Amino acid sequence: MGVSVTFLCAAGCGGEGGCAGASATDRAAERYVRLVLAMTPHDKDYVDAYYGPPQWRSEVAANPRPLEAIRAEADSLVAALGGLPAGAGNAGNRGRMPSRSLVERLGPTQVRRLYLAQQLGALSARCGILLGGRLTFDAESRALYGAVAPSVPDSTFERAIGRLHALLPGTGPLPERFDTFRKQFEIPKEKIDTLMTVAIRECRERTRRHIALPASERFTIEYVTGKSWGAYNWYKGDYRSVIQVNLDTPIYIHGPVGLACHEGYPGHHVYNVLHEEKLVRGRGWIEFTVYPLFTPESFIAEGSAELGVDITFPGRDRLEFEKRVLYPLAGLDTTQAERYFEVRQVLRQLRYSGFQAARRYLDGRMSAAETAAWLCTHALLTPEEAEEGIQFMDQYRSYVVNYALGTDVLLRRLESRGAMPEGSEQSWREFVKIISSPSIVSAL
Repeated sequence: MGVSVTFLCAAGCGGEGGCAGASATDRAAERYVRLVLAMTPHDKDYVDAYYGPPQWRSEVAANPRPLEAIRAEADSLVAALGGLPAGAGNAGNRGRMPSRSLVERLGPTQVRRLYLAQQLGALSARCGILLGGRLTFDAESRALYGAVAPSVPDSTFERAIGRLHALLPGTGPLPERFDTFRKQFEIPKEKIDTLMTVAIRECRERTRRHIALPASERFTIEYVTGKSWGAYNWYKGDYRSVIQVNLDTPIYIHGPVGLACHEGYPGHHVYNVLHEEKLVRGRGWIEFTVYPLFTPESFIAEGSAELGVDITFPGRDRLEFEKRVLYPLAGLDTTQAERYFEVRQVLRQLRYSGFQAARRYLDGRMSAAETAAWLCTHALLTPEEAEEGIQFMDQYRSYVVNYALGTDVLLRRLESRGAMPEGSEQSWREFVKIISSPSIVSAL
């Protein structure tokens, strides 16, 4: 259920209905929100969150529109806003990125128009896909998220796998040796909630040292099964989230910190809280009360959520916290903790295997069975995990680019602004700029 948030448009009126004094951009923003809501009967996954005026949802639901009409209006709005963003003011820039934000350099109205055009372009592309248009993996990710993942040769993953052979000596196939090794780090089901609670508290405390959050912000956690994802943040507005954790597959000792950071602090929960506080309530930008999943917004949201883990627990901080706090709570032996951490570091070099497999599968170059087998050998997934990966690809398609690629793009942004290493005060400042401002993917 959406939570009504009173906001002020540029003309200073309340946001419950139309506004005679609203600017053209305000009116375009309202049309955008209504178009996103109109996608609901056509695409159950499209509207990830909405907490704008409740009557808008009711009005849209009472007057369903065909995809062709939604797409035509989205295209018309893009043209009225001045077209899709190309470089967002960065053309010709070399070296370090400008330290000023897009809003400071271009002005709030121009940034809003660029953002709306970016989102509407992706909405139009999604309509085309739902109408039966078939795009290659790369063309789809460009149209929906404004990004194309690099093509990575199998030899890149094979080199990392070679290092894992040395770390996990023994007989039998490496995927089996790896699965046997990590079983000693599996959290007993009855202790998962305790570890999640402790990890969330730690992530929140670390995040609040650097980010001023509303006193009323909070989230609840639920445990579910039968999902194609490991965890999900459902933002409800009024600074509240519901975070669901899937118990279908084992959760290992590194899981609580990763999930707590990615879904909560400073990940999706904080991202949405700051958007509501700074953009919806602070500026009256109604377009941020809705989050359409298959748009460039997800490239920033997923990339920042992943990057937030390393910023919150830089270097060996995560290992030390897990050994000191989480291992004892889970009743796990710390003898092999260092080696497990080292294995996890090497596994990060396999992060691009997900979209490499998705590209081949969705482009029809590998069958589902071949893709699952490839994921087992090149990403060290179990057959069950590989099957879940296929289900995710079937449901979310090129969305997989948003994780590893989004993280690396945002990491390079921090590096270009001299905001490294992770965990430094400067890295936090630049990170907060990313998650509290409208982001134009083409400008990154």
